[in-house]
Amino acid sequence: MTFRSKIDAYFITFIVIAILFIGIVTIAPLIIDKEITTSTIVIMLSIFLFSVGFLLWSIFSIKYIFYEDYLLVKGGPFKSKIAYQEITKIAPTKDIFTGYRLLTSKNGIEIFYKSATLGSVKISPEETERFMSEIRKRCPHIQISSL
Repeated sequence: MTFRSKIDAYFITFIVIAILFIGIVTIAPLIIDKEITTSTIVIMLSIFLFSVGFLLWSIFSIKYIFYEDYLLVKGGPFKSKIAYQEITKIAPTKDIFTGYRLLTSKNGIEIFYKSATLGSVKISPEETERFMSEIRKRCPHIQISSL
C-alpha cells in the first residue's frame, strides 16, 4: 500500500521562496555583470536548473510504502527502510525544520524507531487516518500519541 505526502500552502510558500533565492544567487549575477562569458552563463544556469530540479524531485516524489516486513519512506534519493518491530512510538508534529524529515506539510507525524540515526523520521501522509489504520495493523505494539 502506497501513500503520497500531503502538500500544504505553507510548504509551497517555503519552496517558492527557496527557488527564488536560488534564482537570485545564480541568475542575478548574469544580469548584473556586463562582461560575462558564455561558459559562465552555462555554468550558472546549470547550477540553477540542477538545484531546482533536485529540490523538486526530492519533494514531489515523496512516498510512504507499506511492505510485508517494513515501511519504506522515500523521497528523491533519500529513503529509509523501517522494520515494523523497530517502530516504538508515533506522535503528531508541527516541526518541519529540524530532524530527519520527508514531509511536505506543516502538520505531520513523527515515527520513532530503534535504529533511527536521529531518533525518528517526520512524515505527512495525505490520508493520515488510513495511514494510521494501516500502521496499527502492522505494529500493534506501538505507542500512539493522540493525533
